[in-house]
Amino acid sequence: MPRTAVPYTPLVPNGNLADPAGTTIDSTLVTNGVVINNADPERTLIRITNTAGTDKTVTVKAGAGRQSWMGAQGDSTTTVAATSGRQFIGPFTSARFQQKGSTLYVDFASGTTGTITVFKLPKAY
Repeated sequence: MPRTAVPYTPLVPNGNLADPAGTTIDSTLVTNGVVINNADPERTLIRITNTAGTDKTVTVKAGAGRQSWMGAQGDSTTTVAATSGRQFIGPFTSARFQQKGSTLYVDFASGTTGTITVFKLPKAY
């Protein structure tokens, strides 16, 4: 099964943003993971909320191919606390995490429930 695409929520430079709801983490996302298309890893910040009754892990997969020459350093796995845990993950290094086709892959531990929101940090002025 293909990964589910999760869109960016752009942060507003010199402005504000209402707290977005995010994408629900359901059994399909847990089984197949998600993809962030047209990724800009250095400007990507992921927010995970965990509504499961136990701590869960979220894994940003190491890239493969020439563009990910640091990919051998491996995946980045983060534990998100149980029930009301909220964790921000990122930004990331392109040379380690970017997949072919300018994408990022995120996987979830079995039984993970909650939401994922992918923010795009604005460029500095």
